[in-house]
Amino acid sequence: MLVRILGVVFGLVVLAVAADQLVVGSARVAQKLRITPAVVGVVIIGLGTSAPEFLVSGTAAAAGHADIATGNLIGSNIINLTLILGLVAALGGVTTTARVINREITASVFAVALFALAVAIGLTVWTGAVLWVVAGAALFILVRWSKSDRSNITVAEQAIEFTGSETGTPPGAWSTAVMRAVGGLVGVLIGAQLLVTDAAAIATEFGVSQLVIGFTLVALGTSLPELVTAVQAQRRGESDLLVGNLFGSNLFNSLAGGGVVGMCSTNTTSPAVGALPLIIMVAVSILAWVVLRRDLRLSRPEGALLLLGYLASAPILLSM
Repeated sequence: MLVRILGVVFGLVVLAVAADQLVVGSARVAQKLRITPAVVGVVIIGLGTSAPEFLVSGTAAAAGHADIATGNLIGSNIINLTLILGLVAALGGVTTTARVINREITASVFAVALFALAVAIGLTVWTGAVLWVVAGAALFILVRWSKSDRSNITVAEQAIEFTGSETGTPPGAWSTAVMRAVGGLVGVLIGAQLLVTDAAAIATEFGVSQLVIGFTLVALGTSLPELVTAVQAQRRGESDLLVGNLFGSNLFNSLAGGGVVGMCSTNTTSPAVGALPLIIMVAVSILAWVVLRRDLRLSRPEGALLLLGYLASAPILLSM
């Protein structure tokens, strides 16, 4: 059992480090290819920070652990908008703009609701394909929005600068950027495999459902990149980047991640996932949307409220 626990810890560490390298390397490759900041910010960085979630879920689904796969996505969506958003808001407040609320955040809420519907129906190849089609359409729309709005391009440029500022490495040759991207992808896949294999073994050993392991241990682990990014963005006063990253992560988790699980699953996931976790996931998304929309900001007390929301939902998810 100790070996399994160490395997989970090692998998989480590999996942977090590799995800960071994947994002930084991919962003620098895109810059060298002269891809516009809007595309880099939305596609490369947006998908890159969500890579742990949907690669872990895809690995779990392909291995026959559909409960871990689905629980990870649901748990990550809840954690992003309660634990992480609540924490950074409680530390110093969060602000956003009406345009971000009406576009990106609203799109994220609809994506989460569609994912909940797909899970309720049953994640199959067909529902997974639908989620992928919607994910493609969402990417296209997000890029169009970013290109048409100078403030979004500024946020994308901040995101590119943000990913490179923590490394301390000067711009290198093509080989360095490509090696980071490829090495990061390989690392994420290895970390995902370790995490899923050992988490499933721990669930079996302790008699805990794989769904609960997905909601908690796996979801917390795959959400670490978002937590680190959010705290760093808060310290730098880049609230738009912070809010966009968290809601964007939920959008990609729900559409791309849900699509991967559906395409990789050997059976449907609806029998194991009850209605309550899906209701909590959608309710949390709507609550965060409503609170942000009211004053275009999250105060410290409101951040504390979101944290309490996570503490209240955790026992419910653990009882599944």
